[in-house]
Amino acid sequence: MIKIGQYNTLEVIKLVDFGVFLNGGDDFGNILLPKNTVPAGTKLGDKLKVFIYFDSEDEVIATTDEPLVEVGGFAKLRIVGATTIGAFADWGLRKDLLIPFSEQRRRLEEGEEVMVRVYTDRASGRIVGSTKFNRFLDLTPANYKVGEEVQVIIAETTDLGYKAVINGEHWGLFFKTEAFGKLFIGKQLKAYVQEIRPDGKINLSLQKVGLDKVDDLANKILTSLEIKGGFIPVSDKSSPDEIFTVFRTSKATFKKTIGGLYKKGLIVIEKDGIRLNDND
Repeated sequence: MIKIGQYNTLEVIKLVDFGVFLNGGDDFGNILLPKNTVPAGTKLGDKLKVFIYFDSEDEVIATTDEPLVEVGGFAKLRIVGATTIGAFADWGLRKDLLIPFSEQRRRLEEGEEVMVRVYTDRASGRIVGSTKFNRFLDLTPANYKVGEEVQVIIAETTDLGYKAVINGEHWGLFFKTEAFGKLFIGKQLKAYVQEIRPDGKINLSLQKVGLDKVDDLANKILTSLEIKGGFIPVSDKSSPDEIFTVFRTSKATFKKTIGGLYKKGLIVIEKDGIRLNDND
């Protein structure tokens, strides 16, 4: 079945001067892939991975161009224009994405970049965007476990930190204390479920939760020390940014880890760094 607004793999069934036709099945018939996006050497019977959407005439069309986001996804997009029906965003295709006024949390202006959720409007069947996320999220129970790895995209900033969309389905939050390093609107990354609160809301962390996190970091520190000749100029006195740049971890976790290594006699903590303990 053809999925509008997503990638499909379709067979080439006809070659014409202005492109090729792909087999869209009983629902869509022949779907045109215009000449300017047909891969060189394409022949009858080839199966091509294409993105299916509506052109400016609202006809179903294929492209090998890669959109910035598919239907059901979230992405940071640039507003390239506004008319009486809404704003238009560049999503990587020749036809810009409409964000109707009714789907704007505030009036969008040309030139700004905003987070957008792409969906298919049930009434018109068209692919459109929305900046009103709440009606798309938390529609199903969040059956996550503490420590579970998830995929997130940073969607908003708040006084508490950064709100993120988890696996495209639920809201989560990075508190400012957890948001070390560079988080920004539109960034996609992996994260870990830190806590599921009594109200069902989810707190996130950039690091694994619990002892596994410390053990992994300890191994990383020891390996780095061996590679660097036994000394690294980073210690518990270093700034959070310095520690994150070297080990991609928070200062609190770093201090806990080197403290454990020190107690085991594996390292020496000096004023300007840490050193492998070469005493037998």
